[in-house]
Amino acid sequence: MTKPVIGVLGASGAVGRAAVRELRALGHTGLRLGGRTASALCAVAEEDPTGHDETVWADATAPGGLQAFTEGCDIVLNCAGPTYRLRATVALAALAAGADCVDVAGDDPAAEDLLEAGDPARDGRTVVLSAGALPGLSSLLPRWLAGQGLDSVSALMAHCGGLETCSPTVAHDLMLSLTSGGADGAAYGEALAAVRGGRRVPRALRTAEDTEHPAFPGRVALQPYLSGESERLATVLGLDRLDWYNVHPGPAVRALLNVLPGRLAAGDDPAELADRLFLAADLDLAGREPYYVMDFELSGTASGRPATAGLTLRTASSYRLTAAVGALAVDAVLRERVPGGVHFACDVLDPATVVRHLRDRGAADLRPTGAAAGADHVEEGVL
Repeated sequence: MTKPVIGVLGASGAVGRAAVRELRALGHTGLRLGGRTASALCAVAEEDPTGHDETVWADATAPGGLQAFTEGCDIVLNCAGPTYRLRATVALAALAAGADCVDVAGDDPAAEDLLEAGDPARDGRTVVLSAGALPGLSSLLPRWLAGQGLDSVSALMAHCGGLETCSPTVAHDLMLSLTSGGADGAAYGEALAAVRGGRRVPRALRTAEDTEHPAFPGRVALQPYLSGESERLATVLGLDRLDWYNVHPGPAVRALLNVLPGRLAAGDDPAELADRLFLAADLDLAGREPYYVMDFELSGTASGRPATAGLTLRTASSYRLTAAVGALAVDAVLRERVPGGVHFACDVLDPATVVRHLRDRGAADLRPTGAAAGADHVEEGVL
């Protein structure tokens, strides 16, 4: 049986390089590595113990810049960005070449573009979007938690954030997300909004600029933020309440985030603001160890009584989390565990498989608490 050809676009970036390692760990070799810098791609290829990886120049922003890369691929894993500028560019190129596609981001704009072009399921093709940390793992972990010791769930409290370098791609995406990235051309999410009675309620929460949270070291700022993914999660789990907070431990980044909407409205150059953002992230990180945390607490019932189940994930890099979810999505598509069509990763990946992979690969420390404390029969600090 011929081995499938897996193309990894953006293979020399922070996410792409980690995704290549995750794919190799899953037994996939002979990868096609795509990007704009030959020397960086060769450095990634040299890590392949089999020596079978190939490198191909590819630029998703250039006319025809993907044709040579996607031709002959069975599936393409897109780790390049900015997400909200590319939208479905990579996925459409993959489909035109007869390949499936997994995008570590993508979100609603890419899904809209793909469905407008025609459902890929008609040609037996599959596209998986939002196969990253947030969005992606941010919905998969609460779904896993809901199955650990609770008979029913009614409310979720989530806190996600950390202190790590901000890549130029992430910085540019954040600028674009303030005006796009959501469904029907809206912004990616709504600050201060929450779910109440199963529905989005604007200005339901308040920002805490200087506070503490037990899952995060030191003082942090808590910014309520409700995304489309979080709303869909509330619907899937049947939640009455959902409070989601983005956590900002660094004062330089937080200060810049406070003024970004006003600066963009005033006509400041988004590229210049993006440069300021990843410089601010470096300033906050100076002399400190990078970390990223996802903390969830579900409320519901167990044996007819009120109960809670918690899960705290800690890792040194959210980029590695994104890489792991993207690689698992590729593996699931190749094993025909995902039907044809356009999907979000959280809807088609098995949460338990994702949790086991993170544990086995040492990608993160996950600690269940409350009703979930005995989940997977794993001792505290090992999962």
